[in-house]
Amino acid sequence: MNIRSLTRGDGVVIGAAVVLFIASFLDTFDCTGSGCDDVPTAWDNGSLLLGVYLAGIIGALLIVLSHVLPRAPRVLGIELGHIGVVATIFAAWTGLGMIFDPAGSLDVGEFSPDAGTGLILGFIAALVLAAGAVCGAVVPAFKAPLLGAPRPAAPAAPYGGQPQGGYGYPGAQQPPFGAQQSGPPSFGGPQPAQPGPAAAPQGGPAPAPAAGGAPEFAPFWFAVPVARPLYGEDGSPTPIAELAPGTWYLAVEQRGQSLVAQTQDGRRGVLQDTSGIQRG
Repeated sequence: MNIRSLTRGDGVVIGAAVVLFIASFLDTFDCTGSGCDDVPTAWDNGSLLLGVYLAGIIGALLIVLSHVLPRAPRVLGIELGHIGVVATIFAAWTGLGMIFDPAGSLDVGEFSPDAGTGLILGFIAALVLAAGAVCGAVVPAFKAPLLGAPRPAAPAAPYGGQPQGGYGYPGAQQPPFGAQQSGPPSFGGPQPAQPGPAAAPQGGPAPAPAAGGAPEFAPFWFAVPVARPLYGEDGSPTPIAELAPGTWYLAVEQRGQSLVAQTQDGRRGVLQDTSGIQRG
């Protein structure tokens, strides 16, 4: 479970759900007279509680879970997040009906009650909740990470020395993805000198030089701008994981325009869409 996968839309959804829960304990009716001595709350009306307050809160919970879990669960082929969005819209629609007819089918006697604080605040919270759920799914500004991505820790410098800007760590000057770099790359700091090729025995063939002049690939950290699927290295069309924005992953191999990435739990897969990735 990764809370850094939460978006700004999730922040709106969580805040509105908290207000909706508080509103369920406030008065449903706003009336005067002898019949208003014991004003009920949403917890005294099962249909109101299920149709507005719990529907909205459960919808918010499903939306948040679909984002913080490594892979969004599905029910009958439908993602939990989509079910949550529908639940929040249903809660706002039901709350609107309760504003116009607070008493519903209740036997209220001679007085005609108006919507109380609990209904009004609950409807506003349900409306904001539905708006946050919809905008979080379609508006790019609401899809941005709620929390900033943590920077991977750079290697410690020797005592009294300056930190070395290793390839693949934030703070080092990195070339754009796919560009060639001059000189051999180093991952995590300077590498020890490699011994030269051993001299060939007298009369024997000389060792062949390294094939090709292309620079070797060096692992680096990266983050994705939006959630993207990670496919198996065997070419299976079914994703094995989903890379979430706000989290750093390690690229361990390059295959054409794709990257072989490693998740925090050690799983490896192919990231086919590398557009807009943030190099660490």
